[in-house]
Amino acid sequence: MNLIEFKNSLMVAYPFRVELHSHTSPASSCGRATPEQVIFAYQKAGFDAIVIENHFIYRTDGTDKNTYIDRFLDDFYKADECGKKLGVKVYLGAEIRFTENVNDYLVFGVNRELLEVIYDLLPYGLANFRKEISMPDSLLVQAHPGRDGMEKVDPSLLDGVEIFNMHPNHNSRNGMTSNAAKKDGFAIVTAGSDFHHPDKEHEGLAALRAPILPEDSYGLAALLKSKNYLLELAGQRIILP
Repeated sequence: MNLIEFKNSLMVAYPFRVELHSHTSPASSCGRATPEQVIFAYQKAGFDAIVIENHFIYRTDGTDKNTYIDRFLDDFYKADECGKKLGVKVYLGAEIRFTENVNDYLVFGVNRELLEVIYDLLPYGLANFRKEISMPDSLLVQAHPGRDGMEKVDPSLLDGVEIFNMHPNHNSRNGMTSNAAKKDGFAIVTAGSDFHHPDKEHEGLAALRAPILPEDSYGLAALLKSKNYLLELAGQRIILP
């Protein structure tokens, strides 16, 4: 079997393409695409599923917690409704940030009840978060750790790292991040387009390739924990994580 045949065999064995990092507007203030626009873009790009990882932060403007979570979830519900019509599976995620710095963390395996607990812990930092909350069915993955402004954290506080982040407006130093993840011994690594802008043509620049399509957000977390997946870049480069 030559390399082309081997690559093709991997794509057959891992046929499902999942975007692990995308944003919608207005739930993410930096997002420039509505939930429906995001789903249309990924359906056109040939994706089977997408994780909506909108920013989830502690509000200091007086917004009530439940009101904020309602608004956060509204984009997911709209994306999910559109996805069901177009044949794109939609998973709920959250890109959380503690008030201690500007680091971002992707949560895989989440629901409203967990979001309510997470929200209350955002003012107290990552170390306290990992001490106070047990998430046996979820994953906490640091997003784009090589980007400007990110702070190095104790690897024992993380379940994994995003080694490829394809946001066109940031230098995420993907090569350095991949090397650091190897040195730190992370078994779980992810890749994401970090989709925000419908006019930047960066939808689908990174994907998880899966042997099955998980039923929900927690099933996706379980798949990542199993390490039975591939990463794909630019629709053609297969990465063995």
